[in-house]
Amino acid sequence: MKRSAREAKSVFVIELTYKAELTAIDAAMGPHMEYLKKYYDAGTFVMSGRKIPRDGGVILAVGESRERVEAIAREDPFHARGLSDFRVVEFRASQRADDLQKLLG
Repeated sequence: MKRSAREAKSVFVIELTYKAELTAIDAAMGPHMEYLKKYYDAGTFVMSGRKIPRDGGVILAVGESRERVEAIAREDPFHARGLSDFRVVEFRASQRADDLQKLLG
């Protein structure tokens, strides 16, 4: 779906679910962190972190299309190395807290 330049980007939740032991996840953490940095620097990733309990992670992203965000998710070394699956949820952000930064600490 094409969007005009004036139309807001969609927001995406990328949920990672580990398929491997945490020792294998930890061994791939360096490349995963480089991947995260690449897309934070590009302005795609907004927030990320481990799920509790530690059976995966969550990435909050913005993008022009679900297809593009899914392609980015497939680049994650955890997924590319067969260590995790992912699920992408798209939503149109219609509200947010005025003091979001304060709420996050």
